[in-house]
Amino acid sequence: MVRPEARRRARLSQNFLTDGDAVRLILRCSGVRPGDLVVEPGAGEGALTRPLARRAGRVIAYEIDPALARRLSRRLAADPAVRVAGRDFLTAGPPAEPFAVVGNIPYARTSEIVRWCLAARTLTSATLLTQLEYARSRTGGYGRWTLRTVQSWPEFRWRLGPRVGREAFTPVPRTDSAVLRLERRRTPLLPPSALPAYRALVAEGFTGVGGSLRATLSRGSRGSRGSRGSRGSRGRPPGRVRAAFRAAELAPGTPVGHVTPAQWLALFEELHPAGAGERAPLPDGDPDRGRDG
Repeated sequence: MVRPEARRRARLSQNFLTDGDAVRLILRCSGVRPGDLVVEPGAGEGALTRPLARRAGRVIAYEIDPALARRLSRRLAADPAVRVAGRDFLTAGPPAEPFAVVGNIPYARTSEIVRWCLAARTLTSATLLTQLEYARSRTGGYGRWTLRTVQSWPEFRWRLGPRVGREAFTPVPRTDSAVLRLERRRTPLLPPSALPAYRALVAEGFTGVGGSLRATLSRGSRGSRGSRGSRGSRGRPPGRVRAAFRAAELAPGTPVGHVTPAQWLALFEELHPAGAGERAPLPDGDPDRGRDG
């Protein structure tokens, strides 16, 4: 007979971090410093909460499981650096001041949590322990790039961090995990006024209309995934699209998922030169300099 606690863990996708080395690894990757405000989704039993509080000094720990939230509140009642919120992290608004998200998040809610982070205007970074496959696929680890990564690239770096073995959790999940880092750029790679048009172009390209990316961009499309209410430019001159592909160093038949974020930026600059404006220069030593995203 399955115990109620086991059913609850399965329903809430709960795998608790129990390895001290993994906790220290996440702290190092997060880069949080004294005085930072940290928001922790899925605090669970507090494996990360206390170390985060010691390092940053201010933690809002969200836990959707009422029993765990009550237990964590009692455990940390004497710690003024922690506020436990017994509610769904996804229903909370972001803090008004700059903050970082750090957490061992439920696998089943990873996409929703990432979407929340990207939409939070005051977020500086997110350090998320996710399923290994998810972290790899969102950072180009399989030679492919997703719609969300490409659309957000002008504002956020996506980085694949260290791997964390499945044995670091209780109960033990079926797969290993990895640290996924989202870092807001100090200066976006495009002017803010150009970001909606860039996102619309990328969404249009991912529709697959026409059978290939070049055909899609040559045709244009009415409305596109991820750009509600927008209209693509219909009938772009084929010569202009060919020139954009040459500028981006793309072969004519390149599948849309194989186009890197840097190549998408090059396409946008060629197809929307007025909107692209002057791209922000990357400082010396920036890890994106000279790389295709």
